[in-house]
Amino acid sequence: VRCMGCEARIPREAFQYILLAHNPDWQHLDAAQAPDGDADLEGVAFDTFQVPACAQCGGLLKPDVVFFGESVPRERVAAVHAHLQQADAVLVVGSSLMVYSGFRFVQAAANAGLPVAALNLGRTRADDLLTLKVEQPCAAALSFLLPANPSA
Repeated sequence: VRCMGCEARIPREAFQYILLAHNPDWQHLDAAQAPDGDADLEGVAFDTFQVPACAQCGGLLKPDVVFFGESVPRERVAAVHAHLQQADAVLVVGSSLMVYSGFRFVQAAANAGLPVAALNLGRTRADDLLTLKVEQPCAAALSFLLPANPSA
């Protein structure tokens, strides 16, 4: 989570405790998870929900991600291109690549001759650039990466 005013950052897990301290009645609500990662709370009024301000400057806090319509920071774009120059291949997991900010990296990889694989249900913007496409739910397709005993 990043402050839009002073750029201070706090881990999302730590911010969750701050959110619960400001909104203790929300702790036991059970939201259905939507396919895009959002959560749906039916019949809940949000008018009393308190969004904590930045502890450093009082500014607005937001997840440290690039939302639709926002620009990817230049230094992040440069870092991705630097990694592409060292990569042997590119794997896209769970993205339709409909947003240009992600699609352009796949274009760059394909233009550099790198094989590009995608794990995604349905069409992607880069289908014609893919070397391999696996149409399965991400969690099921990648479950082999989890330890056999999750508590271990």
